[in-house]
Amino acid sequence: MTAHARRKSIHIGGFKHANPIPNASRIGNLLMSGVILGRDPKTGEMPKTIEDQCANMFAHMKATVEAGGGTTDDIIKMTVWLQDRNQRAPVNTEWLKMFPDEHSRPARHALQMDMDGGALVQCDFTAVID
Repeated sequence: MTAHARRKSIHIGGFKHANPIPNASRIGNLLMSGVILGRDPKTGEMPKTIEDQCANMFAHMKATVEAGGGTTDDIIKMTVWLQDRNQRAPVNTEWLKMFPDEHSRPARHALQMDMDGGALVQCDFTAVID
């Protein structure tokens, strides 16, 4: 079996990259996403508020892990980039909705980064799927 045959590209509707890359890639039980932005899946527009961007970003993350054959319970690590690291509250709001059990949450790392196109937040994640 070739490496290409082992690897499966994951695509979701309503959110795709401008570059020729999938939303995520899976080999065996390991799923890794590309960058996930907070664009509105219906309009393709970037919302003005970080709250709306966070809600969309977490929805895209859920759709991506599900398209890869898993659930949000399979997410083991998430990296978040913020335009302003002091704006973690909207991330935490969506985080607690998706991962309410304090005894079963992924690891998370937040970094600050300048972003283009009105983006205030973005993420990627790794999931281990049984």
